[in-house]
Amino acid sequence: MQPGQLPALVRAHRIMAIIRGTSQEAALDTGRVLLEEGIRLVEITLTTPGALATIEALRALAPEGSFVGAGTVLIEDDVSAAKSAGAEFVVTPAVTPSVAEAARLGIPCAAGAFTPTEAHAAFTGGAEVVKLFPASTGGPAYLKALRDPFPQIPFMAVGGVGISEARAYLTAGAIGVGVGGPLVGDAANGGSLDALRHRARAFASWAEDAGESS
Repeated sequence: MQPGQLPALVRAHRIMAIIRGTSQEAALDTGRVLLEEGIRLVEITLTTPGALATIEALRALAPEGSFVGAGTVLIEDDVSAAKSAGAEFVVTPAVTPSVAEAARLGIPCAAGAFTPTEAHAAFTGGAEVVKLFPASTGGPAYLKALRDPFPQIPFMAVGGVGISEARAYLTAGAIGVGVGGPLVGDAANGGSLDALRHRARAFASWAEDAGESS
């Protein structure tokens, strides 16, 4: 992924899967299943055990046109470590020092923000995408109100977003959604991969339809 590409990729694929688990092996298996079922943007949070090794391993088996990144990237050293592991983008939960560092290193960044001040700071600080988080607190109506004065900011809705809510966020102006629990479930903690595969197929089908109707 080249600098500047992240907004177009989120808009094209609509879903960024968020893997936050308690097992390195389960996290890798989860990422593999998601990629096999057509999810093309996968984030491994750095709070997951062995996250950097998981990113490196997942990158090695990802099909062409898929992208693996690092989430919960908080400080400058996190950005460097993620880049060394092969992360193609980074995601933050807030406007943290990692946003400017990612811009400095040329790594696409989706930065978390909730208020107008935070959204503006994230975007002007170098984030390519602003992650409205937690989106469920305000819902699609809040996203629309936030986006109205900032039409130039590509917003991605994250936090409590499932298939039944995702369309409303796109209608409100989001370019895509980040999905953790509603998609991943307990798979990254050792839960059923068969159930994960079923959910991934449903989300991938929704994303395809959402892309075609945009």
